[in-house]
Amino acid sequence: MDLNTVLQLAGGIGIFLYGIKLMSGSLQSLAGDRLRYLIETLTRTPLRGVFVGVLVSTLLQSSTAATVMTVSFVNAALMNLKQAIGVIFGANIGTTVTAQIVAFRIGEYALSIVAMGALLLLFGRTKRQRYLGDGILGFGFLFLGMQTMGSAMRFFIHYQEVLLGLGQQPLLCILIGTLVTMVVQSSTATVGLTIAMASEGFIGIDAAIPLILGNNIGTTFTVVLASLGGNRSAKQAAAAHVLFNVIGVIIFFPFLTYYRELIVLSSPYIARQLANAHSGFSIINVIIFLPFTPLFARFIQYIIPVRHDEKGLRISYLDKNLIYASPAAAVRAVKNEFLHMGDIVLEMAGLVRRYYEGENTERVTNKFAESEKAVNSINRAISSYASEIWQKGLSSEVSTVLGCYVNAAGDLERVGDHLENLIELNVEGTFSDKAAAEVWAMYDTAEKALVYALDSIRHEDAVKADIVIKELEEQIDAQEKQYRKNHIERLNSGECNPERGVIFIDVLNNLERIGDHSHNIAYFTRDIVSLSK
Repeated sequence: MDLNTVLQLAGGIGIFLYGIKLMSGSLQSLAGDRLRYLIETLTRTPLRGVFVGVLVSTLLQSSTAATVMTVSFVNAALMNLKQAIGVIFGANIGTTVTAQIVAFRIGEYALSIVAMGALLLLFGRTKRQRYLGDGILGFGFLFLGMQTMGSAMRFFIHYQEVLLGLGQQPLLCILIGTLVTMVVQSSTATVGLTIAMASEGFIGIDAAIPLILGNNIGTTFTVVLASLGGNRSAKQAAAAHVLFNVIGVIIFFPFLTYYRELIVLSSPYIARQLANAHSGFSIINVIIFLPFTPLFARFIQYIIPVRHDEKGLRISYLDKNLIYASPAAAVRAVKNEFLHMGDIVLEMAGLVRRYYEGENTERVTNKFAESEKAVNSINRAISSYASEIWQKGLSSEVSTVLGCYVNAAGDLERVGDHLENLIELNVEGTFSDKAAAEVWAMYDTAEKALVYALDSIRHEDAVKADIVIKELEEQIDAQEKQYRKNHIERLNSGECNPERGVIFIDVLNNLERIGDHSHNIAYFTRDIVSLSK
């Protein structure tokens, strides 16, 4: 094999992988915010997870990307292991769609398809037309890459007897398929390479099917790497992916001869036969495993037990693997980190209440300081994480949603600052009974506005958002106006100490500003909801 052949083969693989990337990006852009809602449905049965896994894997054009995304969700406690296993099952089926596509005998039209996609991409009048052009261009690149790989592999003609003899060594073929996929880190690419070699007559179906089985084991390597930085729940999901494929291959291995005979009957063309073998393995494997999902999950939990720990004040959801697996899915992580940040701010509001009620101990103030520091840290992390997502490219709808979460986090951080101001005012014994009653009335309204604003984003509830915008904000403004007036009357009647009165006005100002920021957060909910209609 000379250098030119190596470069041609590498170029063919590169074009093929770039085609997959273009198709994936196009499908995600066309799906827009629907992918985010699709991912949010991963909350029920394993069977539903299978269907969603198929769809997500098809959109991402990669079972590895879909599984890495799933591992990240488990790492962030967005789904439990049983739900994740269902998605992993479905992702293995979804990734076979690409193999079915490349099995079509339309390689001679590859350049025409590329030209069509390029024209639509360059001259499309709408974003959807340009997204579609991207997808068609990627579709053409798949077949162009296959052609290039096929041409580069002509040197295998000199080793044809050796390659055809691999059919007598199925275990060796499984090992080769596993190692090649671990290196390339794309089972789709190695399946495409196997189909190309078989179509050129360099390997027979006896060797090709075990190679494809090995591909299914090799593709788990990337997922294992992605789980190394995660918690034990993420490692459980990765282990489920590994065992699902390894056990599946072990089950299939004694029946390879019968499976080959069945696959040969499915089509007269070897490319289609191999695509069917790939799909058949995944579908049959899922059918075998699905009834035993609860038992399988318990087994995984037994061999990798989880040490339960609380999210606490750490950054919990911003897994960078999600950015590379699916930027749209990473937006969901930003939402959940924002809500985690909201939980901390609400806890801070509770600490302020305890402090004002007389529990101004060192333990309360230290806890508040830790929480305030965590809120600032999470806000910065959300901004940084979102910047990386934007660099990957998003549809306009998803980009707008992401912007809403980032801006809402900024408002939430400012709420934390105003709560810090309230702690620093040190109001112990400062107010008269009338003034204290007014402070608590306004505090209750401001806290309610914050709770409703956060709930409105959590559930994308426009009704709660409108309550904050149209009712609670006006109530807070009316309270501030009335209580200022009452304060002046108390000053004039000598009921209030002027120095204490300054603190009273500062408290009202900070509570009014908390209401303003809650109002802003509720408006972001309305923007998000409007995009989903």
